[in-house]
Amino acid sequence: MLSGRVTHAIVRGLDWLATTTLPADESPEHQKTGRRGEEAAYFYLRKKGYTMVARNYRSPRCRGEIDLIGWEKDVLCFIEVKTRTTRDVKTGEAAVDRHKRREVAAVVRDYLRRFPVQYQWRFDVVSVYYGQPKASRPQIEVFRNSSLTA
Repeated sequence: MLSGRVTHAIVRGLDWLATTTLPADESPEHQKTGRRGEEAAYFYLRKKGYTMVARNYRSPRCRGEIDLIGWEKDVLCFIEVKTRTTRDVKTGEAAVDRHKRREVAAVVRDYLRRFPVQYQWRFDVVSVYYGQPKASRPQIEVFRNSSLTA
């Protein structure tokens, strides 16, 4: 089994290879930043002991998606990742508004219907902050057991 450091290096190498060989990514800058933040959160949580089971989970019945789904010990965690380049306007955790919580709650209910096993679960929010747009090491904060009620 590969260590987290080796896996992360391989993913970075594949990302570099994709940027040099594939056509340029023409998605908006905020989407690129969001993808970087989700990747950083994924590796951060793995390093903290989470076992990830899904990324960008979508339900065919509901609108919205769950960024990450993983186990922390015996608790299934549904994780929303918010990436920011500044804290000046709105923090990442504050950006999970009523509308977003409702969308995530619907997808969580559908996920739990599809896998009817009895276990504890919770909703976490991960805020990823890049000090400068091209900063390589973000600051990451995990808010465990956030509320899904609107």
